[in-house]
Amino acid sequence: MRRLFVTLALGLGLTAATAQAEELNVYSSRHYPSDEILFGKFKEETGITVNLIQGKAAELVQRMKLEGANSPADVFITTDAANLWRAQAADLFQPVTSPELEEAVPDQFHEPSGLWYAFATRARVLVYNKDAVKPEELSTYEDLADPKWKGRVLSRSSNNEYVQSMVAGLIAHLGEERTEAWAKGVVANFARAPKGGDTDQIRAVAVGEADVAIVNHYYFARLVASDKPEDQDVVAKVGLFFPDQDSFGTHINVSGAGVAAHAPNKDAAIKFLEYLASPEAQEIFAGANNEFPILDGIAPSSVVQGFGPFKRDTLPIAELGQNNAAAVRLLDRAGWR
Repeated sequence: MRRLFVTLALGLGLTAATAQAEELNVYSSRHYPSDEILFGKFKEETGITVNLIQGKAAELVQRMKLEGANSPADVFITTDAANLWRAQAADLFQPVTSPELEEAVPDQFHEPSGLWYAFATRARVLVYNKDAVKPEELSTYEDLADPKWKGRVLSRSSNNEYVQSMVAGLIAHLGEERTEAWAKGVVANFARAPKGGDTDQIRAVAVGEADVAIVNHYYFARLVASDKPEDQDVVAKVGLFFPDQDSFGTHINVSGAGVAAHAPNKDAAIKFLEYLASPEAQEIFAGANNEFPILDGIAPSSVVQGFGPFKRDTLPIAELGQNNAAAVRLLDRAGWR
């Protein structure tokens, strides 16, 4: 198991005793440069040193389970409701009561009892080949099961949490039977078997391997912001579309965090979650990683603003986790490999 352990340096003027008291152990499955900025700013404002352990979400969840009551983890931060749900189901979080968090984080974006809070969101959008598809031909996720898209659709595999959570959301809106019929229709329309990440799907659409793909918006935003000629070639050939604008809205997922069940530095952990919901941190999430902030009044990055306004799904994020197991079984029955 490969892990990265990073300790941010202590600022001048802290004694060894102070350093021991003022620290925070963060287990994170996020691997974005924006997070290093967040940890540094948090240290500047509070004097609390962040000890960071990174790994895949499943690895970190298993590690915390094995560590049990002796776990040094104070905070678990991860992407996707499915990963938050798995940590919650394993009793790895403790509820947090914080007026700052309750005021800042909308009800849609936190677990009702305060076990975890979301701090940034991402939209599951469609990208399409401009030479093969007109935007007016696109409408809903459901429409991708129509035979007119046979041999034209791409997606990540069903073992990816992004796919599972999108299907969990459709189960909430459409019911399991209708969602399964949709999934089987999409599988019948695949241009090839699922493989690779979201950026791979976008590149494949750009070169004509398929006509439309389902991806998270910020992968496309990264290409738009890139100064590499090959990335700009992709951007020139591909468009972005927000589905379901006339129904329940585009599927939304989150990055979120909770205080670990046995956190040795609980007060520092709560301060960290409160910081993540602050305007300063929200601007970093938006500007450095092209995610959508959860605070009203904080603008997305200029690149993301260029995608235009859209109607987002208002389904409580916790429901995505609750439906995850059903979504995984459904995807397996549908043959979404």
